Formats: sequence, structure tokens, C-alpha cells
Amino acid sequence: MAYNIYTYAQRTDLDDQIGEVLEASWSAFMLNDEVANQYYEHLNEWFASYQYVLTDENDKVMAVGNAIPFYWDGTAADLPKGWDDVFLRGIEGYRQEQQPNTLSALSISIHPAYRGLGLSRQMVTAMKEIARQNGLTYMLAPVRPSLKHKYPLTPMDTYIGWQTPEGAPFDPWVRTHWKLGAKIMQVAAESMFIRGNVAQWESWTGMRFPETGTYIIPDALTPVLIEVEKDEAVYIEPNIWMQHFL
Repeated sequence: MAYNIYTYAQRTDLDDQIGEVLEASWSAFMLNDEVANQYYEHLNEWFASYQYVLTDENDKVMAVGNAIPFYWDGTAADLPKGWDDVFLRGIEGYRQEQQPNTLSALSISIHPAYRGLGLSRQMVTAMKEIARQNGLTYMLAPVRPSLKHKYPLTPMDTYIGWQTPEGAPFDPWVRTHWKLGAKIMQVAAESMFIRGNVAQWESWTGMRFPETGTYIIPDALTPVLIEVEKDEAVYIEPNIWMQHFL
């Protein structure tokens, strides 16, 4: 199958299809991160050359890539706290007219109908090429391990140490980045915060939460704390910082 890669700057006409892919690719609660809800529209407005799609030869959008440029001094100490933080650093850097030197992945969304075709590798490779074309020095990714949701009680520090019999990372998505030359840097323990009231979480998950406690939610990497008396719930997602070399 022939694939085409376009940046959003090149193909704004694919907006509707992009929205469909994002909605189909993620659980409802994952589409309600506070930082993303506030700033996502700025990705296409301010960083159009870093957002991209993979289409088939008939212009059908199969996958969507989102990324944000920011300034990083290259040290572990200066790594953003996680997904939310790197998004905010990119926005703030743009507002202050700071010259970015690093591209951070935000997400790679592959429509469920097209998974298993090796598109994830194509999308990571395309993001690296976009970073090069824009003259950036570094590329990072706050990786969301694809099988971690099956092990929500296992600490991320433990999970990233799991390996295949061949010595590769156990997690398929981490392994994809690793095979493309990325190295694991460290866990981002509080990468993403998703908050809502009890009714919202029941709507997002199709579950009932009759009392206060921690609940295992489908597709969540860690348990979610539900506080019925306060009518609030918070999900704190850990990710894994990985660095690609350009």
C-alpha cells in the first residue's frame, strides 16, 4: 500500500477526517486532559508544520501525528514533568518568541481499522524527519506504553524493566521507539492529569462509582481515585520519557 505524509500546513482540508481518527483512537477520558482541552487548537494554529497525517493513495486519513517544539537544554534535569508540562512549555515558549531546539511527540493516533499494518513505525519515522526539516537538535517522546493498561497495579518503574526473551523492551510501543534508535531516559510519574466529577467519569467509562475508592478503569495505566463525597475524580497518568537521535 502506498502512503503519503502531509503536514497540517499542507492539508488543512483533512480537518474532519483528523477529528474522526482522534475520536476513534482514544478512550473518552483520554480526550479530556485539561491542558489539551485548553490549548489543542493552538497546535494547528501555531505549529501547523509539526502536525501531520498519513493517508492512503485515496486521501483517506489512517493516522494522525501531533507534536510540539520547545526549548530543552539537553539534560535530564531539564526534562519536562511529562505530557502536560511539555505542552505548556511549548505554548509558553511560542508566546515568548523563544527559539525551540527540540520536538516533543504529543500523540500518534492510528485509526483502529488500520492497526497492525506497521503504521506506527512509519509515523515515528515521519516525526523524526519533521524535526530534522525544521532544524531542531533533539526529539523526545513521553511514551504511553500500549500494554501498561493490562497491568495497572504494576509501578511504571517496574514495568519499563520488563524485557522480551531477546532482551528488547516488553512493551510493543516502547519497543517500536527503541527499534528506531530511541533510548529510555526516565519515568514521568505525573505526566498527565485528567479531572472530572463522578458523573463525567461514569459517562466516559460506562462504569458506576457508588463509593469513594480507587478503581481500575479500562485503558487507564493506573487506578483512578474517585471521591464521591467531593464529587470529583482524578487520574494521574505516568509516561516514559524516551529520546530519539536525529
